[in-house]
Amino acid sequence: MDDPAFAEGRGESGGIDINTQTILLHASNHDLVALKPLLRIPGNASVQDPETGFTPLHAAIEACGNANSQSESQSTSINDLNANDEGENEADEGVDIEKAKATVEELFLSGAIWNDLDANNETPGCLAWRFGQKELYNMCVNAGVRAEMLLGLMGGYEPLAGEDSEEEDKHGDELENTNEDENIPAPTPQAGNRTNGHEHNLAVGPAEEAHEEKRDVNSEDYLTSELTFTDTALLDEDANGVMMAWETDIMRRTVDLLLPNSQLGKRVLNIGFGMGIIDRMFRDTKPASHHIIEAHPAVLSKLREPSSDFGQNWEESGFAEGKYKVHGGKWQDICPKLLEAGEVFDVIYFDTFGEEYSQLKLFFSEFVPGLLDGEGKFGFFNGLGADRRVCYDVYGKVVELDLCEAGMDVEWTDVEVPLEGMERAGEGEWKGVRRRYWTLDVYRLPVCTFMG
Repeated sequence: MDDPAFAEGRGESGGIDINTQTILLHASNHDLVALKPLLRIPGNASVQDPETGFTPLHAAIEACGNANSQSESQSTSINDLNANDEGENEADEGVDIEKAKATVEELFLSGAIWNDLDANNETPGCLAWRFGQKELYNMCVNAGVRAEMLLGLMGGYEPLAGEDSEEEDKHGDELENTNEDENIPAPTPQAGNRTNGHEHNLAVGPAEEAHEEKRDVNSEDYLTSELTFTDTALLDEDANGVMMAWETDIMRRTVDLLLPNSQLGKRVLNIGFGMGIIDRMFRDTKPASHHIIEAHPAVLSKLREPSSDFGQNWEESGFAEGKYKVHGGKWQDICPKLLEAGEVFDVIYFDTFGEEYSQLKLFFSEFVPGLLDGEGKFGFFNGLGADRRVCYDVYGKVVELDLCEAGMDVEWTDVEVPLEGMERAGEGEWKGVRRRYWTLDVYRLPVCTFMG
Protein backbone atom coordinates (compact mmCIF):
# COMPACT_ATOMS: atom_id res chain seq x y z
CA MET A 1 0.00 0.00 0.00
CA ASP A 2 1.09 3.61 -0.56
CA ASP A 3 0.92 4.75 3.08
CA PRO A 4 4.51 5.47 4.23
CA ALA A 5 3.60 4.03 7.62
CA PHE A 6 3.77 0.65 5.95
CA ALA A 7 6.99 0.96 4.05
CA GLU A 8 8.63 -2.39 3.55
CA GLY A 9 10.19 -3.52 6.82
CA ARG A 10 13.53 -5.24 6.50
CA GLY A 11 14.81 -7.91 8.85
CA GLU A 12 18.47 -8.54 9.64
CA SER A 13 18.74 -10.67 6.52
CA GLY A 14 17.41 -7.82 4.39
CA GLY A 15 14.09 -9.56 3.70
CA ILE A 16 10.63 -8.16 4.19
CA ASP A 17 9.23 -8.68 7.67
CA ILE A 18 5.92 -10.11 6.50
CA ASN A 19 4.62 -10.76 10.02
CA THR A 20 5.07 -7.14 11.13
CA GLN A 21 3.64 -5.66 7.95
CA THR A 22 0.63 -7.99 8.04
CA ILE A 23 -0.17 -7.06 11.65
CA LEU A 24 0.21 -3.35 10.92
CA LEU A 25 -2.03 -3.65 7.86
CA HIS A 26 -4.80 -5.40 9.77
CA ALA A 27 -4.50 -2.91 12.63
CA SER A 28 -4.75 -0.03 10.19
CA ASN A 29 -7.83 -1.56 8.60
CA HIS A 30 -9.33 -2.22 12.06
CA ASP A 31 -9.81 -5.78 10.89
CA LEU A 32 -10.24 -7.72 14.14
CA VAL A 33 -11.21 -10.95 12.39
CA ALA A 34 -7.82 -11.11 10.71
CA LEU A 35 -5.90 -9.51 13.58
CA LYS A 36 -7.02 -11.59 16.57
CA PRO A 37 -5.36 -14.87 15.55
CA LEU A 38 -2.04 -13.07 15.09
CA LEU A 39 -2.33 -11.42 18.51
CA ARG A 40 -2.39 -14.80 20.23
CA ILE A 41 1.36 -14.97 19.69
CA PRO A 42 3.20 -13.15 22.54
CA GLY A 43 4.90 -9.96 21.35
CA ASN A 44 2.84 -9.51 18.19
CA ALA A 45 0.76 -6.72 19.76
CA SER A 46 3.87 -4.55 20.04
CA VAL A 47 5.82 -5.26 16.84
CA GLN A 48 7.38 -2.19 15.23
CA ASP A 49 8.10 -1.21 11.68
CA PRO A 50 11.90 -0.72 11.51
CA GLU A 51 11.61 2.44 9.41
CA THR A 52 8.62 4.31 10.85
CA GLY A 53 8.67 2.79 14.31
CA PHE A 54 4.92 2.28 14.04
CA THR A 55 3.37 -0.30 16.35
CA PRO A 56 -0.12 -1.73 15.74
CA LEU A 57 -1.46 0.93 18.12
CA HIS A 58 0.12 3.70 16.06
CA ALA A 59 -1.28 2.16 12.89
CA ALA A 60 -4.80 1.79 14.26
CA ILE A 61 -4.86 5.39 15.49
CA GLU A 62 -3.20 6.93 12.44
CA ALA A 63 -5.73 5.26 10.15
CA CYS A 64 -8.54 7.27 11.78
CA GLY A 65 -7.15 10.44 10.27
CA ASN A 66 -6.97 13.92 11.70
CA ALA A 67 -10.23 14.74 13.47
CA ASN A 68 -9.16 18.36 13.85
CA SER A 69 -8.98 18.91 10.09
CA GLN A 70 -12.17 16.90 9.60
CA SER A 71 -14.01 19.15 12.06
CA GLU A 72 -12.78 22.27 10.28
CA SER A 73 -13.90 20.88 6.92
CA GLN A 74 -17.32 19.92 8.27
CA SER A 75 -17.84 23.30 9.92
CA THR A 76 -17.26 25.15 6.63
CA SER A 77 -19.75 23.02 4.71
CA ILE A 78 -22.39 22.36 7.34
CA ASN A 79 -24.90 24.68 5.68
CA ASP A 80 -24.70 22.58 2.55
CA LEU A 81 -25.94 19.52 4.37
CA ASN A 82 -29.53 18.80 5.25
CA ALA A 83 -30.37 17.11 8.53
CA ASN A 84 -30.56 13.63 6.99
CA ASP A 85 -27.21 13.94 5.26
CA GLU A 86 -25.61 15.24 8.45
CA GLY A 87 -27.01 12.30 10.41
CA GLU A 88 -25.68 9.82 7.90
CA ASN A 89 -22.20 11.38 8.03
CA GLU A 90 -22.17 11.18 11.82
CA ALA A 91 -23.27 7.56 11.70
CA ASP A 92 -20.57 6.65 9.20
CA GLU A 93 -17.94 8.42 11.27
CA GLY A 94 -19.24 6.66 14.41
CA VAL A 95 -18.85 3.22 12.82
CA ASP A 96 -15.23 4.00 11.96
CA ILE A 97 -14.29 5.22 15.42
CA GLU A 98 -16.07 2.32 17.10
CA LYS A 99 -14.10 -0.15 14.99
CA ALA A 100 -10.92 1.73 15.84
CA LYS A 101 -11.77 1.66 19.55
CA ALA A 102 -12.43 -2.07 19.41
CA THR A 103 -9.08 -2.60 17.69
CA VAL A 104 -7.19 -0.48 20.21
CA GLU A 105 -8.89 -2.27 23.10
CA GLU A 106 -7.98 -5.67 21.66
CA LEU A 107 -4.37 -4.58 21.22
CA PHE A 108 -4.12 -3.47 24.83
CA LEU A 109 -5.68 -6.72 26.02
CA SER A 110 -3.06 -8.55 23.97
CA GLY A 111 -0.14 -6.74 25.61
CA ALA A 112 0.40 -3.66 23.44
CA ILE A 113 2.71 -1.15 25.12
CA TRP A 114 1.05 2.22 25.64
CA ASN A 115 4.26 4.26 25.56
CA ASP A 116 6.24 2.76 22.68
CA LEU A 117 7.80 5.46 20.51
CA ASP A 118 7.72 5.70 16.74
CA ALA A 119 10.42 7.31 14.60
CA ASN A 120 8.92 10.74 15.33
CA ASN A 121 9.27 10.15 19.09
CA GLU A 122 5.51 9.91 19.49
CA THR A 123 3.66 7.38 21.60
CA PRO A 124 0.28 6.15 20.37
CA GLY A 125 -1.30 8.59 22.81
CA CYS A 126 0.76 11.48 21.43
CA LEU A 127 -0.46 10.58 17.95
CA ALA A 128 -4.08 10.39 19.10
CA TRP A 129 -3.81 13.80 20.78
CA ARG A 130 -2.22 15.43 17.76
CA PHE A 131 -4.95 13.99 15.52
CA GLY A 132 -7.69 15.15 17.87
CA GLN A 133 -8.88 11.58 18.48
CA LYS A 134 -9.87 12.22 22.09
CA GLU A 135 -11.57 8.87 22.73
CA LEU A 136 -8.54 6.95 21.53
CA TYR A 137 -6.29 9.27 23.52
CA ASN A 138 -8.25 8.54 26.69
CA MET A 139 -7.94 4.82 26.02
CA CYS A 140 -4.16 5.23 25.86
CA VAL A 141 -4.15 7.18 29.13
CA ASN A 142 -6.28 4.58 30.89
CA ALA A 143 -4.05 1.79 29.62
CA GLY A 144 -1.03 3.65 30.95
CA VAL A 145 -2.65 4.04 34.35
CA ARG A 146 -3.50 0.34 34.53
CA ALA A 147 0.02 -0.67 33.56
CA GLU A 148 1.65 1.74 36.00
CA MET A 149 -0.58 0.70 38.89
CA LEU A 150 0.11 -2.96 38.16
CA LEU A 151 3.84 -2.27 38.21
CA GLY A 152 3.38 -0.57 41.55
CA LEU A 153 1.61 -3.62 42.95
CA MET A 154 4.41 -5.80 41.60
CA GLY A 155 7.04 -3.62 43.26
CA GLY A 156 7.70 -1.76 40.05
CA TYR A 157 8.64 1.84 39.33
CA GLU A 158 12.06 0.54 38.26
CA PRO A 159 14.13 2.48 35.73
CA LEU A 160 13.39 1.15 32.27
CA ALA A 161 14.70 1.45 28.74
CA GLY A 162 15.15 5.18 28.32
CA GLU A 163 14.43 7.48 25.41
CA ASP A 164 16.71 10.50 25.49
CA SER A 165 15.66 13.01 22.86
CA GLU A 166 15.72 16.69 23.77
CA GLU A 167 11.96 16.53 24.23
CA GLU A 168 12.18 13.58 26.59
CA ASP A 169 13.00 12.74 30.14
CA LYS A 170 16.58 12.78 31.23
CA HIS A 171 16.61 9.99 33.77
CA GLY A 172 16.77 6.24 34.00
CA ASP A 173 19.05 3.38 33.11
CA GLU A 174 18.66 1.68 29.75
CA LEU A 175 17.41 -1.80 30.38
CA GLU A 176 16.23 -4.32 27.85
CA ASN A 177 12.52 -5.04 27.86
CA THR A 178 12.27 -8.81 27.98
CA ASN A 179 8.63 -9.11 28.95
CA GLU A 180 6.92 -11.60 26.68
CA ASP A 181 3.86 -12.42 28.71
CA GLU A 182 0.88 -11.11 26.78
CA ASN A 183 -1.16 -10.93 29.99
CA ILE A 184 1.26 -8.62 31.81
CA PRO A 185 1.75 -5.09 30.50
CA ALA A 186 5.26 -4.28 29.37
CA PRO A 187 7.22 -1.97 31.69
CA THR A 188 5.87 1.54 31.69
CA PRO A 189 7.47 4.94 32.21
CA GLN A 190 8.39 5.98 35.68
CA ALA A 191 7.31 9.28 37.10
CA GLY A 192 9.41 11.56 39.23
CA ASN A 193 8.08 14.01 41.78
CA ARG A 194 9.23 17.17 40.06
CA THR A 195 10.52 18.73 36.88
CA ASN A 196 13.92 18.05 38.32
CA GLY A 197 13.00 14.46 38.93
CA HIS A 198 11.07 13.35 35.85
CA GLU A 199 11.52 9.63 35.97
CA HIS A 200 9.25 8.61 33.13
CA ASN A 201 11.28 6.73 30.59
CA LEU A 202 10.01 5.68 27.21
CA ALA A 203 10.99 2.63 25.28
CA VAL A 204 13.77 3.32 22.81
CA GLY A 205 12.48 4.00 19.31
CA PRO A 206 14.35 3.95 15.98
CA ALA A 207 15.18 7.65 16.21
CA GLU A 208 17.12 7.22 19.45
CA GLU A 209 19.93 5.02 18.19
CA ALA A 210 22.14 7.94 17.14
CA HIS A 211 21.54 10.08 20.21
CA GLU A 212 24.22 10.96 22.74
CA GLU A 213 24.94 8.57 25.57
CA LYS A 214 22.40 8.91 28.33
CA ARG A 215 23.61 10.72 31.42
CA ASP A 216 21.65 9.54 34.38
CA VAL A 217 20.37 11.91 37.04
CA ASN A 218 19.57 10.56 40.47
CA SER A 219 19.47 11.89 43.98
CA GLU A 220 22.80 10.48 45.09
CA ASP A 221 24.72 11.92 42.14
CA TYR A 222 22.90 15.23 42.42
CA LEU A 223 23.86 15.65 46.08
CA THR A 224 27.56 15.35 45.20
CA SER A 225 27.43 17.52 42.07
CA GLU A 226 28.61 21.09 41.66
CA LEU A 227 25.77 23.59 41.32
CA THR A 228 25.51 26.77 39.29
CA PHE A 229 23.43 29.60 40.76
CA THR A 230 22.14 32.34 38.44
CA ASP A 231 19.41 34.96 38.79
CA THR A 232 17.02 32.80 36.81
CA ALA A 233 18.07 29.19 37.39
CA LEU A 234 19.73 26.62 39.59
CA LEU A 235 21.61 24.04 37.50
CA ASP A 236 23.51 20.90 38.38
CA GLU A 237 26.96 20.22 36.94
CA ASP A 238 25.37 18.55 33.89
CA ALA A 239 23.31 21.69 33.18
CA ASN A 240 20.07 20.03 34.22
CA GLY A 241 17.51 22.50 35.52
CA VAL A 242 17.05 21.94 39.26
CA MET A 243 14.79 24.96 39.60
CA MET A 244 14.09 27.91 37.32
CA ALA A 245 12.54 31.33 37.70
CA TRP A 246 9.77 30.60 35.18
CA GLU A 247 8.19 28.46 37.90
CA THR A 248 7.54 31.53 40.09
CA ASP A 249 3.94 32.05 38.97
CA ILE A 250 3.20 28.39 39.71
CA MET A 251 4.69 28.78 43.19
CA ARG A 252 2.66 31.94 43.77
CA ARG A 253 -0.55 30.17 42.86
CA THR A 254 0.43 27.20 45.03
CA VAL A 255 0.90 29.38 48.13
CA ASP A 256 -2.37 31.17 47.46
CA LEU A 257 -4.21 27.83 47.42
CA LEU A 258 -2.38 26.29 50.37
CA LEU A 259 -2.85 29.48 52.42
CA PRO A 260 -5.97 31.15 50.97
CA ASN A 261 -6.51 34.80 51.78
CA SER A 262 -2.84 35.02 52.84
CA GLN A 263 -3.51 33.30 56.13
CA LEU A 264 -1.01 34.39 58.77
CA GLY A 265 0.53 32.46 61.63
CA LYS A 266 0.34 28.95 60.15
CA ARG A 267 2.85 26.14 60.66
CA VAL A 268 4.77 25.42 57.45
CA LEU A 269 7.14 22.65 56.35
CA ASN A 270 8.88 22.84 52.95
CA ILE A 271 11.06 20.03 51.64
CA GLY A 272 13.55 21.21 49.03
CA PHE A 273 14.73 24.84 49.24
CA GLY A 274 16.40 25.13 45.83
CA MET A 275 16.25 28.80 44.82
CA GLY A 276 14.01 29.62 47.78
CA ILE A 277 11.14 30.84 45.60
CA ILE A 278 8.31 29.30 47.58
CA ASP A 279 9.98 29.71 50.98
CA ARG A 280 10.14 33.46 50.49
CA MET A 281 6.42 33.43 49.78
CA PHE A 282 5.76 31.34 52.87
CA ARG A 283 7.95 33.68 54.93
CA ASP A 284 5.80 36.65 53.89
CA THR A 285 2.81 35.04 55.63
CA LYS A 286 4.65 35.31 58.97
CA PRO A 287 4.18 31.64 59.85
CA ALA A 288 4.07 30.53 63.47
CA SER A 289 6.68 27.95 62.54
CA HIS A 290 8.62 27.49 59.33
CA HIS A 291 10.81 24.43 58.83
CA ILE A 292 12.91 23.86 55.71
CA ILE A 293 14.61 20.59 54.78
CA GLU A 294 17.46 20.88 52.25
CA ALA A 295 19.95 18.15 51.40
CA HIS A 296 22.44 19.67 48.96
CA PRO A 297 25.65 20.95 50.62
CA ALA A 298 26.03 23.83 48.14
CA VAL A 299 22.52 25.13 48.83
CA LEU A 300 23.07 24.77 52.57
CA SER A 301 26.32 26.70 52.25
CA LYS A 302 24.52 29.61 50.60
CA LEU A 303 21.85 29.51 53.27
CA ARG A 304 24.53 29.96 55.93
CA GLU A 305 26.04 33.06 54.29
CA PRO A 306 25.60 36.31 56.27
CA SER A 307 23.54 37.81 53.44
CA SER A 308 21.14 34.84 53.31
CA ASP A 309 17.43 35.49 53.78
CA PHE A 310 17.25 32.24 55.72
CA GLY A 311 20.43 32.35 57.76
CA GLN A 312 21.01 32.68 61.47
CA ASN A 313 19.15 35.99 61.76
CA TRP A 314 16.05 34.44 60.22
CA GLU A 315 16.21 31.40 62.51
CA GLU A 316 16.51 33.66 65.56
CA SER A 317 13.54 35.78 64.44
CA GLY A 318 11.03 33.01 65.15
CA PHE A 319 8.31 33.36 67.74
CA ALA A 320 10.17 30.85 69.85
CA GLU A 321 13.47 29.01 69.65
CA GLY A 322 13.50 26.34 66.95
CA LYS A 323 10.32 27.56 65.26
CA TYR A 324 12.23 28.85 62.23
CA LYS A 325 14.69 26.17 61.24
CA VAL A 326 16.73 24.95 58.26
CA HIS A 327 17.39 21.22 58.58
CA GLY A 328 20.44 20.07 56.65
CA GLY A 329 20.08 16.55 55.32
CA LYS A 330 17.75 14.19 53.48
CA TRP A 331 14.09 14.33 54.31
CA GLN A 332 14.17 10.56 54.79
CA ASP A 333 16.43 11.19 57.80
CA ILE A 334 14.93 14.45 59.09
CA CYS A 335 11.21 13.63 58.97
CA PRO A 336 11.40 10.78 61.49
CA LYS A 337 13.03 13.22 63.90
CA LEU A 338 10.25 15.76 63.36
CA LEU A 339 7.69 13.06 64.05
CA GLU A 340 9.55 12.03 67.19
CA ALA A 341 9.63 15.67 68.34
CA GLY A 342 5.85 15.91 67.87
CA GLU A 343 6.00 18.61 65.18
CA VAL A 344 2.72 19.18 63.32
CA PHE A 345 2.15 21.49 60.36
CA ASP A 346 -0.77 23.23 58.70
CA VAL A 347 0.95 23.27 55.30
CA ILE A 348 3.47 20.83 53.85
CA TYR A 349 5.09 21.28 50.44
CA PHE A 350 7.33 18.73 48.73
CA ASP A 351 9.73 19.68 45.93
CA THR A 352 12.88 17.58 45.64
CA PHE A 353 15.29 16.84 42.80
CA GLY A 354 16.31 13.58 41.14
CA GLU A 355 14.11 11.32 43.24
CA GLU A 356 11.83 8.65 41.85
CA TYR A 357 8.07 8.79 42.18
CA SER A 358 8.29 6.00 44.75
CA GLN A 359 9.87 8.50 47.15
CA LEU A 360 7.03 10.99 46.77
CA LYS A 361 4.59 8.16 47.37
CA LEU A 362 6.56 7.07 50.43
CA PHE A 363 6.42 10.60 51.79
CA PHE A 364 2.67 11.13 51.52
CA SER A 365 1.90 7.58 52.59
CA GLU A 366 4.22 7.27 55.60
CA PHE A 367 5.07 10.78 56.80
CA VAL A 368 2.28 13.19 55.86
CA PRO A 369 -0.30 11.41 58.08
CA GLY A 370 1.85 12.10 61.15
CA LEU A 371 3.17 15.53 60.25
CA LEU A 372 0.08 17.24 58.80
CA ASP A 373 -2.66 18.67 60.96
CA GLY A 374 -6.06 17.05 60.43
CA GLU A 375 -7.30 20.24 58.74
CA GLY A 376 -4.01 20.91 56.96
CA LYS A 377 -3.05 20.94 53.29
CA PHE A 378 -0.31 19.10 51.42
CA GLY A 379 1.11 20.06 48.05
CA PHE A 380 3.94 19.03 45.76
CA PHE A 381 5.47 20.24 42.52
CA ASN A 382 3.64 18.28 39.87
CA GLY A 383 6.32 17.62 37.28
CA LEU A 384 5.20 14.05 36.72
CA GLY A 385 6.00 13.37 33.06
CA ALA A 386 5.59 17.03 32.17
CA ASP A 387 7.56 16.88 28.94
CA ARG A 388 4.84 14.78 27.26
CA ARG A 389 1.09 15.30 27.64
CA VAL A 390 0.07 11.65 27.68
CA CYS A 391 2.58 10.86 30.43
CA TYR A 392 1.46 13.90 32.44
CA ASP A 393 -2.15 12.72 32.24
CA VAL A 394 -1.23 9.13 33.12
CA TYR A 395 0.78 10.08 36.18
CA GLY A 396 -1.83 12.55 37.33
CA LYS A 397 -4.29 9.69 37.57
CA VAL A 398 -1.71 7.39 39.18
CA VAL A 399 -0.85 9.83 41.93
CA GLU A 400 -4.55 10.51 42.51
CA LEU A 401 -5.18 6.80 43.06
CA ASP A 402 -2.15 6.48 45.33
CA LEU A 403 -3.22 9.50 47.37
CA CYS A 404 -6.66 7.96 47.77
CA GLU A 405 -5.07 4.78 49.07
CA ALA A 406 -3.16 6.94 51.56
CA GLY A 407 -6.45 8.48 52.78
CA MET A 408 -6.16 11.80 50.96
CA ASP A 409 -8.30 13.70 48.49
CA VAL A 410 -6.68 15.86 45.84
CA GLU A 411 -8.17 18.92 44.20
CA TRP A 412 -6.56 19.94 40.91
CA THR A 413 -6.30 23.52 39.70
CA ASP A 414 -5.21 24.20 36.13
CA VAL A 415 -2.63 26.97 35.90
CA GLU A 416 -1.75 28.36 32.49
CA VAL A 417 1.93 28.18 31.59
CA PRO A 418 2.85 30.85 29.01
CA LEU A 419 5.12 29.00 26.59
CA GLU A 420 6.45 32.07 24.80
CA GLY A 421 10.22 31.82 24.98
CA MET A 422 10.01 28.17 26.03
CA GLU A 423 9.19 26.58 22.68
CA ARG A 424 12.65 25.36 21.69
CA ALA A 425 15.41 23.59 23.54
CA GLY A 426 18.55 25.66 24.06
CA GLU A 427 16.73 28.94 23.42
CA GLY A 428 14.91 31.51 25.52
CA GLU A 429 14.28 30.18 29.02
CA TRP A 430 16.22 27.03 28.13
CA LYS A 431 19.43 28.73 27.05
CA GLY A 432 22.25 26.95 28.84
CA VAL A 433 19.93 24.19 30.08
CA ARG A 434 20.62 20.69 28.76
CA ARG A 435 17.02 19.51 28.55
CA ARG A 436 13.60 21.07 28.36
CA TYR A 437 11.78 19.53 31.29
CA TRP A 438 8.48 21.25 30.56
CA THR A 439 6.56 21.46 27.26
CA LEU A 440 2.91 21.77 28.34
CA ASP A 441 0.69 24.85 28.36
CA VAL A 442 -1.14 23.86 31.56
CA TYR A 443 0.23 22.96 34.98
CA ARG A 444 -2.06 20.81 37.13
CA LEU A 445 -1.63 22.08 40.67
CA PRO A 446 -2.50 19.60 43.42
CA VAL A 447 -3.84 20.51 46.86
CA CYS A 448 -4.31 17.45 49.07
CA THR A 449 -6.35 17.09 52.25
CA PHE A 450 -7.34 14.18 54.46
CA MET A 451 -10.57 12.44 53.53
CA GLY A 452 -13.57 13.29 55.62
